[in-house]
This record gives sequence, C-alpha cells and structure tokens, in this order.
Amino acid sequence: MSVRDVAKRYLRPAVVRMRGLGAVPAAVGLGVANLTSRRSVCDPGSPCVVSLTSYGSRLRHVHLVIESIARGSLRPARLILWSEDPEFRASPPRAIRRLISRGLELRACEDLGPHKKYFPYVSDDDAPDGLALVTSDDDAIYPVTWLAGLARAHREMPEANIAYRARMVPAAGADGTLPPYHTWPDCRTDVPGPEVFPTGVSGVLYNPRMQAALRARGRQFEDSAPRADDIWLYMVARKEGIPIRQLADAPANFPYLPFSQGRGLAETNYLQGGNDRQFAATSTLLGVPSARAR
Repeated sequence: MSVRDVAKRYLRPAVVRMRGLGAVPAAVGLGVANLTSRRSVCDPGSPCVVSLTSYGSRLRHVHLVIESIARGSLRPARLILWSEDPEFRASPPRAIRRLISRGLELRACEDLGPHKKYFPYVSDDDAPDGLALVTSDDDAIYPVTWLAGLARAHREMPEANIAYRARMVPAAGADGTLPPYHTWPDCRTDVPGPEVFPTGVSGVLYNPRMQAALRARGRQFEDSAPRADDIWLYMVARKEGIPIRQLADAPANFPYLPFSQGRGLAETNYLQGGNDRQFAATSTLLGVPSARAR
C-alpha cells in the first residue's frame, strides 16, 4: 500500500475530527438560533425539497444541521426529517419541536439504512412533481449559500444530478476490475461525465427524471447496496444516462458537527471493502458497463 493510500485510509478519521473541532463556534451559533429564531425553515416558492434522516446518538444534534439549512439564502419548499423510531417521532426533543413549529416535517419511514434520506420521498404519492430533491447528511454544517448553489447549477444544467463533492471512478484494469474504493481520487472538474461519483455528505441534487427512475426501481437497492446509497444512486444515474456533475472544479468539504463522527458505515464501507463489494453487486444487477469492482 502506498504512502498516499495509508494517509487516506488511516489519517482521514483524525482530519475529520479536527474539522469538527473547528466547527464548535458555528454549532454554538446554530444552537442559539434554534432557541430564538421564528423564521420559517421553508419557502413555498423554492425549486428544491431537502430531505435527510438521522439515527441513534446523532438525533441529539441533528437540529443543528437543520438550522444550518434553514438559515440559507435559499430555503427549501419542504424540509423533511425521516425517522423509523416511533418513540422519537412521538416525543421529539424540544429543539426538534421548535423546528416543527417553523415548518420542519418529521415523517415516519421504514429502517432502510442510508436509503432513508431519499427513498421515502421518491416513493411518496404526495411528492410534488417538478421540484428538485436535495439530500443532506445529518452531521455537516452547511454554508448559507449551500442550497442556492445547487439550485443555480440545476438551472444551468437541469438534465444533470449535481453534487458538491465527488470522486472519480478510475479505469478498470486488464481483468475488468477497479482499484479499491479508498484509492479513488477526488474529482477536480466541473465537467459532467460517467466517471464522476457523487458522495452525499456535502449534498446532492437529484432532478425529477432521476427521482422517477428511483421510484421505478423500487427497493432493488436491498439486493445489491443496502448500506451504500451513494453507490446505488450513482449506478441508477449511469443506467438511465443522467449526467453527473460536480458543482465546482474542486470538491467542497463542509465542517462536521463536533464529535459526530463515529465509525459506523465508514468502517465497513470505506475501510473494510464494503463499498467495493456493493459496487460490484450493483454493477451486475443493473448491467452498467465498465463499472465492475473487485
């Protein structure tokens, strides 16, 4: 393993924790906003819906993520937090109740792992036609221009899915396999292409055509990528011929909530080869050419 590979694989968690510590002042400000703001978290005229999920200990802090979205220069038409936890929904923390009073939707869903952030929305008969769907993570603090940037890029290229952060899928070797996921380089272009692989942490916009494709595919993700929503979403876009674009020519890495980064999926998917196995299985399931991993 090269020095670069070792750094990516073992030093990344330390870098992430340091970014979280640097976000402490912003987190404090968002906590104050939750206590004092009366501003609606939504704007009915917005071209976007924002959808996210959370679980476990992260539920204690997800209101800070939501406040970072709600303070944006562009707010979503709807802001939805999906939860499979009936106790949480029946008696949410006061911070979440304050957000609900300002327009947040707290909605029930099945436990679909990371697919909870988008699948309940695209399979909902009440989802409005024509709006872009933006997914966010539950542990990042988003800048004021976050949603406006995605909406602007969507206006410029409405046929594409837009991501703030992506990797580049490398060329397959002579045996038809790809290098391990943890070696894939960061995306350094804003030109769309089939090798642009969005990573969801910084936010991704899915156009209406993509939403329809996901709805049509139903729960096929359970057969090949149950713990890797990024892989499923990328592969469906590839299969449907939907362009994929990084918003700028360098990936955006927004601050993490302090102390929010456990091992979880990062351990199994990134460090233990889970992404490689699910990438290969999804490539086989959907029949996407030149997308086969080890």
